[in-house]
Amino acid sequence: MPKLFIPKTNFTSELKNYIMITIGLALYAIAWNFFMSPFKFLVGGVSGIGAIVQYTSGLPMQYTYFFINIFLILIAIKILGLKFCLKTIYAIFTLTAFLSLFQEIFSEQNALTILGPEKQLEACLVGSIFIGIGIAMCFLNNGSTGGVDIIAAIVNKYKDVSFGRAMLYVDACIITSGFFIIPTADISESLTKVFYGYINLVIVNVSLDYMVNSNRQLVQFFIFSNKYEDIAYYITRSMRRGVTLLDSVGFYSKQPGKVITTLTRANQAHELFNIVQQIDPNAIVSQTKVVDVYGKGFNKIKTKSKKLKSTEELETNHVKL
Repeated sequence: MPKLFIPKTNFTSELKNYIMITIGLALYAIAWNFFMSPFKFLVGGVSGIGAIVQYTSGLPMQYTYFFINIFLILIAIKILGLKFCLKTIYAIFTLTAFLSLFQEIFSEQNALTILGPEKQLEACLVGSIFIGIGIAMCFLNNGSTGGVDIIAAIVNKYKDVSFGRAMLYVDACIITSGFFIIPTADISESLTKVFYGYINLVIVNVSLDYMVNSNRQLVQFFIFSNKYEDIAYYITRSMRRGVTLLDSVGFYSKQPGKVITTLTRANQAHELFNIVQQIDPNAIVSQTKVVDVYGKGFNKIKTKSKKLKSTEELETNHVKL
């Protein structure tokens, strides 16, 4: 069997990913220190735990965020490998540095001092949007802000489950816990903090979904290439997607061939095109959006199971008709 193609790392593409991840992390840190922290808003995830610690003890959020993520990343390296975690490690250190930097910059001039305490709703909305955009920029460039994302990657390694709803529940629990943990003058103030925390949770998720909508879209590819073995090998081994080879015959040339068909997430399309271009620049690639895909590696079929009728019952019903 001939040696199969091993694609080269696209340095320009990787550099662009890291630049966009850095911008997204900077946007997150600015939104937190300018809009969220001055009003003591609650957020979800590991950052939310750090926020509660900051509001109760005065320890800046970035330290709690850093140490919890270091613990999680050590577990992830052991389970998923160092290569998988490189961008997450970069994001953890970079976001910690940005949070410290912008904390100093916005210590005196921030949304609270500029807009006033009566503008906390506006500050919560704008800050939440920017946080959602910042996280989305990380996701769209194959990065992560750590925290529950690390747990999601570990869970998905062993079991094909949708982690989005679980993350939502965890975030809601963290925000709700602020009602019982953070000391306030009266109950109404505690309820207000939780209320704005839920607003943040909704807005961040809406912004995130809007930005990474393509990440949830599914696409189907038909690839016409004489080097189908190399392309199929990469798709199955690196992208971890199933491949089906279809027999084909060129109408004009009358030459037999193979057509690769595969289903992927839309955010994997760029990687696939990059690899096809390296392997066979003359390949023909057809890309089609699909409504949804159900089965292993995609979404689960969620219907109420009904017992199928036996062959005898079907035949009896057919006779009656």
